[in-house]
Amino acid sequence: MEKTYNHQQTEKEIYEFWEKGGYFTPKKEKGKKPFTIILPPPNANAPLHMGHAMYVIEDILCRYHRMKNEPTLFLPGTDHAGIETQFVFEKKLKEEGKSRFDFDRQTLYQMIFEYVDKNRGIVREQMKKLGFSLDWTRERFTLEPQILETVFETFRKLHRDGLIYREEKIVNYCTFCGTSFSELEVVYVERDDYLYFLDYGPILIATTRPETIFADVAVAVNPKDKRYRQLVGKQAVVPLINKEIPIIEDELVQIDFGSGALKITPAHDTTDFEIGQRHSLPKISCISTEGKMINVPEELRGLTVAEARTQTIKMLEQEGKLLKIEPLRHSVGTCYRCKNIIEPLLVPQWFVKIKPLAQPAIEAVKKGKVKIFPPRFKKLYLDWMKNIKDWNISRQVVWGPRIPVWYCLDCNPYIKINFIDKNKKLVSGYFQELKEKYDFEEIKNGLQTLLVPVEVKNYLLDNQKNCPVCGGTHLLQETDTFDTWFSSGQWPLTTLGYPDSDDFKYFYPTSVLDTMWDILFFWVARMIMLGIYLAKEVPFKVAHMHSRVVDIEHKKMSKSKGNVIDPLDVVSKYGADALRMALVLGTAPASDIVITEEKIISMRNFTNKIWNASRYLFFKAENLDNYEFGDLEKFDKKIAQNPDDRWIISELDQVILKVTKQIENYRFGQASETIYNFFWHKFCDIYIEKTKQRQDKEVLQVLAFVLASCLKLLHPFMPFVTEKVWSLLPGEKKPLVITSWPKS
Repeated sequence: MEKTYNHQQTEKEIYEFWEKGGYFTPKKEKGKKPFTIILPPPNANAPLHMGHAMYVIEDILCRYHRMKNEPTLFLPGTDHAGIETQFVFEKKLKEEGKSRFDFDRQTLYQMIFEYVDKNRGIVREQMKKLGFSLDWTRERFTLEPQILETVFETFRKLHRDGLIYREEKIVNYCTFCGTSFSELEVVYVERDDYLYFLDYGPILIATTRPETIFADVAVAVNPKDKRYRQLVGKQAVVPLINKEIPIIEDELVQIDFGSGALKITPAHDTTDFEIGQRHSLPKISCISTEGKMINVPEELRGLTVAEARTQTIKMLEQEGKLLKIEPLRHSVGTCYRCKNIIEPLLVPQWFVKIKPLAQPAIEAVKKGKVKIFPPRFKKLYLDWMKNIKDWNISRQVVWGPRIPVWYCLDCNPYIKINFIDKNKKLVSGYFQELKEKYDFEEIKNGLQTLLVPVEVKNYLLDNQKNCPVCGGTHLLQETDTFDTWFSSGQWPLTTLGYPDSDDFKYFYPTSVLDTMWDILFFWVARMIMLGIYLAKEVPFKVAHMHSRVVDIEHKKMSKSKGNVIDPLDVVSKYGADALRMALVLGTAPASDIVITEEKIISMRNFTNKIWNASRYLFFKAENLDNYEFGDLEKFDKKIAQNPDDRWIISELDQVILKVTKQIENYRFGQASETIYNFFWHKFCDIYIEKTKQRQDKEVLQVLAFVLASCLKLLHPFMPFVTEKVWSLLPGEKKPLVITSWPKS
């Protein structure tokens, strides 16, 4: 053996050896129960960060079950990550002095695809450097044609089953990113603001948003509020435009907030929308999807929301309608990507009726068909699922699968079209006007977006040449794309070739899903719902929530905070084994992991300890005449007569039982600590020290047996150094990656 362990050379050689041997590709063995983990797909828009290194949990499980001689599939893939990837790419365009509005959607899509495709190759190589035993022959991507067809068919099936509808509802809209978000994707932050008290004729209202008074359709008071009982049924007057609106009662109004009277703006507030629905009130929009004012007095038209607020306050003061202002600290919804304020806007969107899907998913967890670990997350899951709302699956971005719906422009003349013409100019208008000047193919090829009113006469779920209603040939596909979670929610199905492939029939349902707890609702719940709906079976049996990597101050790592540790830098400097062990050792389930260079260095030292203990074995052998290691796989414990030998073998037996139980119970931090302490202290510090004066052959056999057993126990955690040492041990044996787990 070399005097020092060279991790950079060894890790590259070992991974190539594993790949060449095909050891990560399982064979389907009839009658044998497989162990399957589908990799939570990293976003295809950027290299891996330290959080991705937590895939080590899945790799530990897969290597462990592979050593138990189970057909083990660890399936890799990447996610197109619609909004996030387009956001990253648009930042790149901005640096070049360009924007998404300079390109038709097909050109922009292709540009993003090439950017992503290049990065996917980088991600693949990074995962190899971290030692993940993934079956690269089965690598998948969420935008593969076969996967897309399954996603489209799911949409069509949901539609046939009456679970898909298109409706104009209040959605969380980012006017900067130009798309809607689900409630889960809105980040609420505390901000200092003001509460404005306005004169509405017979009643005083308080609002944080004076710029939206032009879209008011009522004033509501709580039926229990005695102050306003005599005003119910009468008319209030919207200042500046002198519009009369009814005063109504509704229990959602908070008596103790502001004046206790709430202006109702159904198109710009979720509570107001709900009240408006209950009282059949009209809906008026005064803010566009571009974040500009519409349907307002001329002096406000086209202003941003912030500009309009300032100007409206001035106008109210001039008219004597602003009676007082109070400071207010309240929660404001912001975009989780760009941090700008989210606008509740009335936009026609595609929705999934979620409660019929949620109920079977609730029952699956209640009955233990899916076990959530740690158990404390089960209650969070059930609470959220019981209060679940319909799922908005529309996103107004280019990057992603377009919703498979086609509109006939001849039947629906009020669909607005935005496209780039042959002169590279943006053109907007209705087809009836545009067809006089532009060829339909030019419109189609330069298409950017469609603005489709909620009242469409008909639409097609399959691409056809002619409209089945009017026979027209002017058909354009919906430009909204699917929410990324709609496609990734089908990941266990699509990656395995649902519904007919041999892989699906053998490996589904999968064994364990390992992910971080912060996407329990975004992803885990949706996979359970769609898995049961489509395959009539849960997608995985265990949902394991792993830990979050934080810095020394327990802050989540992010580039903006400047506290990121690049996992590949660590691997290059200290080795993948050191990083893997540092992420796991002593970590409690679903807790924060403080990762420091000091901890990584100590695990690098442990790597060297394994190497040096192995060198001691060979040194001992070279100093014994006619030395024999014996068959490491057929070691007979009965040869151990020396008390020290019997002690270390007894201790080893206990460690094997303990580590096995800890891995089976997802106690990876404890398992790594158990084998670490045994190897360093009991094997090296005590037993090896006692063997230094011994010259008998039995000690060599015991040393070799204990070392070999330790290599097996350590392999799931530290695969590179253990495989390397194993390969140097004498005798015919399988590679460590597929050898048998030790028995006590």
